[in-house]
Amino acid sequence: MSPLLLASIIGIYFFLLIGISYITGKDDSNNVFFKANRKSPWYVVAFGMIGASLSGVTFISVPGWVQSTQFSYMQIVLGYFLGYLVISLVLIPLYYRLNITSIYEYLKQRFGTTSHKTGALFFLISRILIASFRLFLFTSVLQYFVLDTWNVPFELTVITSVLLIWLYTFRSGIKTIIWTDTLQTFFMLFAVVATVIIILKKLDFTFVEFLQSQEYKNYSKTFFAEDINDKKYWLKSILGGMFIAIAMTGLDQDNMQKNLTCKTSKESQKNVFSLGFVLIFINFIFLFLGALLFTYAAKFDVEIPVVEGKIKTDLLFPEIALNQNLGIGLGITFIIGLIAAAYSSADSALTSLTTSFSIDFLNIENIKKSKQKSIRKKVHIVFSVVLILVIISFQYKLDENVIGSLLQVSTYTYGPLLGLFSFGLFTKLQIKDKWVWLVAILSVVFTYILNHYSKIWFNGFVFGYEILMINGLFTFIGLFLIRKK
Repeated sequence: MSPLLLASIIGIYFFLLIGISYITGKDDSNNVFFKANRKSPWYVVAFGMIGASLSGVTFISVPGWVQSTQFSYMQIVLGYFLGYLVISLVLIPLYYRLNITSIYEYLKQRFGTTSHKTGALFFLISRILIASFRLFLFTSVLQYFVLDTWNVPFELTVITSVLLIWLYTFRSGIKTIIWTDTLQTFFMLFAVVATVIIILKKLDFTFVEFLQSQEYKNYSKTFFAEDINDKKYWLKSILGGMFIAIAMTGLDQDNMQKNLTCKTSKESQKNVFSLGFVLIFINFIFLFLGALLFTYAAKFDVEIPVVEGKIKTDLLFPEIALNQNLGIGLGITFIIGLIAAAYSSADSALTSLTTSFSIDFLNIENIKKSKQKSIRKKVHIVFSVVLILVIISFQYKLDENVIGSLLQVSTYTYGPLLGLFSFGLFTKLQIKDKWVWLVAILSVVFTYILNHYSKIWFNGFVFGYEILMINGLFTFIGLFLIRKK
């Protein structure tokens, strides 16, 4: 694909997003930016959240993960569904009952100011890292396959990508994102389905024939029950997935801010439940695509891209879509799907970071009304710059498959949130609020040490993503130790 064609596709795509922003951005009040006046139809929120939940990481990295982990990711996805049930039945009613804008306001009401700010700080760290992971993957693909031929610096690619997000979110924030995510989800799902159809045809398979083939069986093992020490062991994965969903969705301002724009608690619950159900099938399609990609690569001797001496399975999908003469249609479809996947999560991340910092740290609702909008816009710019700096740093630091790196980081940063909310919901104890920050930090430290040395200490046992539960448990125990007597 020529760089000029790519630039044209991106230009047209962002013209659509900015058009939606213009239509939805006539009211740029803080109430609209933070809560969309709580008038969003639940089914629109649910459909848009499919794209935000999947993101560019799922679009590229999950298919690329199939070679090393087969379909074991489905174990985690089943855990996600259980987590969504907990969010729907426990957390959604709580947030609506308290009528809060930032979900970390619950911690202030339950424990105090230090707990509130500690929870919000861990969210900020988590969301900055996750949003940066996702945008890093998108910009890396553009850089490797197209922009390097123009000698465009990676740093300029990152700056431009974040600037485009800022342009269509700076006025109406979450209200705009509810509608742009709907468009982006459609493009992403269209792209993956179209790619599956094109590659099946190239391999001379029907969907059912490939499911029955030996090529599919080489990659499709889903449940791993042989060795409890294995990171992919089924119970570890399901429990890990469940608590990742609770933490990364239910205790995450980014995802919950969209849910809280629904008119009522019941509508928000419908949104979460339907999302959890649909994601099972959609993630299967992405794994199915991964099996197709590696089968295609083996049959036609496609080499997995190597960057700075490191094999990057994340880049196999774009390599086949853009460089294997499968037609300009597949190349265009892939680029549109990739942009949609990357920006459907990054735009809401920028908005939620702005919301949380404005409310949880600046107490913007207590500031003079004439200054509130100006402060929010400045915070929005600051977090745009932060994302740019973190993404650029990943270029020099990140070696692993992105989906694996993202989930691993999440087990550390979301653990204290899981412990704080669990302690608040399942006990009636009060704590010495001023020590909560120390408990949270020590929980992360203890979790890291346990995870690092588990193979030595526990006869070869390796923690999977269920280490998030352990992290939350450390926080829970720490809070119990600082309880008021």
